[in-house]
Amino acid sequence: MTKVVVIGAGQAGSAVVAKLRNSGFDGDVTLIGAESVPPYQRPPLSKKYMMGEMDLERLYLRPAEFYAEKNIDLKLSTRVTAIDAAAKTVTTDTETLAYDHLVLTTGSWPRRLPAKIGGDLAGVYCMRDLKDADAMAPEFKQGAKTLIIGGGYIGLEAAAVAASKGVQVTLVEMADRILQRVAAPQTSDYFRTAHTAHGVDIREGVGLDHLGGENGRVTHAVLTDGTRLDIDFAIVGVGIIPASELAEAAGVALDNGIAVNVLGQTSNPSIWSAGDCASLPYKGRRIRLESVQNAIDQAEVVAQNIMGAGIEYVPMPWFWSDQYDIKLQIAGLNTGYDAVYARAGETEDVASFWYYQGNTLLAVDAINDSRAYMVGKRLIEMGKSPEPSVVMDPETNLKALLKA
Repeated sequence: MTKVVVIGAGQAGSAVVAKLRNSGFDGDVTLIGAESVPPYQRPPLSKKYMMGEMDLERLYLRPAEFYAEKNIDLKLSTRVTAIDAAAKTVTTDTETLAYDHLVLTTGSWPRRLPAKIGGDLAGVYCMRDLKDADAMAPEFKQGAKTLIIGGGYIGLEAAAVAASKGVQVTLVEMADRILQRVAAPQTSDYFRTAHTAHGVDIREGVGLDHLGGENGRVTHAVLTDGTRLDIDFAIVGVGIIPASELAEAAGVALDNGIAVNVLGQTSNPSIWSAGDCASLPYKGRRIRLESVQNAIDQAEVVAQNIMGAGIEYVPMPWFWSDQYDIKLQIAGLNTGYDAVYARAGETEDVASFWYYQGNTLLAVDAINDSRAYMVGKRLIEMGKSPEPSVVMDPETNLKALLKA
């Protein structure tokens, strides 16, 4: 009987095993997770879960009983210590398992501050998993002071939750502007204005020099411009790195993550990968897509290919971020854009920014504008690029662009 072992019980891992069973796979399926709870959604951790608007069971991707009902051996609180690619075995802290197909959905690790600048002090947090969210939650008290290090989406989402709970927030971003790596200046401007209106003190072009503390707990921060801030806790949101250690030790090729081909196979044809940890070919280059939709879509293609489907995975990138009552939806990848065109919404809180490279539409940032997002996404998928002047014209019916 064919044995499939999946390492990593997150969004991608859960999608692989569910797709296998729902597609009629009748071999052995094992899903291994280091955490003590069934696979759950991560994006709400820094949003609704932290706000107390979503309880633990609503985080679960599937009911806890799903795995037993589908004859999926879900091993929780289990760490994989080694992969023997020659013998086709996986060793955990309690046993050794044989496999015919191994799927690595190991996700990513948050970048943490070095201990030498205070990264190991109590009260310094990263937001990546349920344990992080639960540990951080008691800190969000009215009047508490926090420093958020990093002005990307994770940092801004944490700032929104903290400010909404009455925490005094200072956010520092070493780059010239927040969201500089991932968005146009127009999107940065929109969110800077929104956060400032909620009392967040945003400091751009300024980084953290070090954190200081007393009795092992953080009490203050010194910034690169010499400013000293008294704080009660700090949140680090400076990006993630792919969790590829097991793959590397097993001799699997890496390239900014676990390198896979269009089918989802690694350099070892019996080992597959999907999700945040995997780098995949896309339009002549290799990328990693850190998004829920990519994790699901790529994982489901891998499951089908394990069953012999031979499907090439073609990613359709999209992302989102919730901050206060603002919903940002992003379609496409803006890498290489040379112009951004703004389309005003019917109200001040609605806008969309359209990224072009020459005459080609690459991506759309839609803020409280689901129509612009859906139309932009479909245009990109169809390979259509409307004239920017038409997009910016408030009289243009966006849906009509799909038929042009």
